[in-house]
Amino acid sequence: MIPFVDLAAQQNRIRADLDRRIADVLSHGHYILGPEVAELEERLATYVGVRHCLTCANGTDALQIALMAIGVGPGDEVITPSFSYIATAETVAVLGARPVFADVDPETCLVNVDDIEARITNRTRAIIPVSLYGQCADMSAINAVADQHGLTVIEDAAQSFGATQNGQKSCALSRIACTSFFPSKPLGCYGDGGAIFTNDDELAPILRQIARHGQERRYHHVRIGINSRLDTIQAAILLAKLDVFDDEIMRRDRAARLYDEYLAELDLQRPVVRPGNTSVWAQYTVQCDDRNGLAEHLKQSGIPTTVHYPLPLHRQPALVVEAACPNSDRLANRVLSFPMHADLEPSDIATIADAVHTAYSATYGHARLD
Repeated sequence: MIPFVDLAAQQNRIRADLDRRIADVLSHGHYILGPEVAELEERLATYVGVRHCLTCANGTDALQIALMAIGVGPGDEVITPSFSYIATAETVAVLGARPVFADVDPETCLVNVDDIEARITNRTRAIIPVSLYGQCADMSAINAVADQHGLTVIEDAAQSFGATQNGQKSCALSRIACTSFFPSKPLGCYGDGGAIFTNDDELAPILRQIARHGQERRYHHVRIGINSRLDTIQAAILLAKLDVFDDEIMRRDRAARLYDEYLAELDLQRPVVRPGNTSVWAQYTVQCDDRNGLAEHLKQSGIPTTVHYPLPLHRQPALVVEAACPNSDRLANRVLSFPMHADLEPSDIATIADAVHTAYSATYGHARLD
């Protein structure tokens, strides 16, 4: 069976470095905020090209900390795409604010900038564009809208760390950016983890204080915060992975190009990467009319798939927010993600493509378009 994400193969490649770095942590015993955490924060900031990076317990906390740092609370509104993981809106609601959902582009699944602008009110405090499936939303245009209305942009880069837009790295494209190191992410640890990035020298210490119980110095708390820290062992794991990260991005891109080649003539919509963008291919997500039928056929062939996402945020029972987002509704019934990771072999992609062709042949009587 072809794994959807193959962490074991990655471990085999970097085993010696992983073992050495984890052994170092076990030796010095600083399991919370040990030296590897500070080293990782410095390297992540340098990699992205910003002045400040703060690691935290997970990507959801990263978003909540960012919202708390700019003072979002009851009565405020925050605009997010309707087609995203619930963390994007959940963190807004947890703080007593109201998530406002903008629709997305039907090809890229990225938030529609015009729809963002149409939903701005005098209660809007921030915009959280989600850089979905591995590529960035149109951050230049979103920043321009935000500047016009005096809003803060928080890039949700949980799926795009390492991607670029017009030569700049994701997480360096707005006032604040947040990412996740969930194990299946392009750069993932072996548990939960996250990080926040900013060039704002005044905001950076506030973010750090909030993530450390509002603490300015030991036992001196200047604001209400939360407890959100990246474990030192997870930092050590991420340091080992960061050493090979750029190579893995190239391998993911190679896999995506092979998918494109093998699926080119089928009547399904392959991923669209916008001009000026590069993708880290957090997922390889297609769109098709009979999504469920294709997924079942691939399952019978030993090929796993998943759906990101089967229910848009504006239809989640926990949120109960009225919004007209027809593209999000349509995508929720059409998107299907195929296996994607740096260790996919060309033969694996050929096997998956053959199964997709067979499914189309069984459904439509032909494997390729005439």
